[in-house]
Amino acid sequence: METSGGIRASLAGRYASALFDLARDQRQIESVGKSLDALNQALVDSKDFSELVSSPLVSREEAGRAFAAIAPQLSLDPITANFLGVLARNGRKGQLQGVIRAFRRLASEHRGETTAEVVTARPLNDDQLGQLRQQLRTRAGRDVNIDATVDPNILGGIVVKLGSQQIDASIRTKLNRLAQAMKG
Repeated sequence: METSGGIRASLAGRYASALFDLARDQRQIESVGKSLDALNQALVDSKDFSELVSSPLVSREEAGRAFAAIAPQLSLDPITANFLGVLARNGRKGQLQGVIRAFRRLASEHRGETTAEVVTARPLNDDQLGQLRQQLRTRAGRDVNIDATVDPNILGGIVVKLGSQQIDASIRTKLNRLAQAMKG
């Protein structure tokens, strides 16, 4: 399992750690987590918001104003709203997705759970997520949260990283193995 020390090593991890520590100290881990979930959903649903976060052409001031405007629309808690301002002022808005992932892992560890990173070519539905969560719970021996992402480049199948273990059942990897075997 990736420890919180490993999470804290990356830039996004350091920001997430600071946010997590603040949320824990103020007993707001759950509300900050919900706000980050709302931000993550906004990144998926809104092309404009996603471009705002990723574009190097958006200045720190513009990003700060945009984040301040979106906070009430997404019903973000005050800690998360202030944190977005810090990201904008420090020119780190592009780290938002990484911060969300790292915060989720820290919150899971805090609850005694583990997180599996799952990559699929298409989004998984609720039934598929439930079945996968149950299989991973059996394998890990404890509750498992799923951090699911979609990457059409894997063509199909699934890639699961649970702690230090990685299970790669993607079609892309299978095709690469077949190509290597055919080369001799």
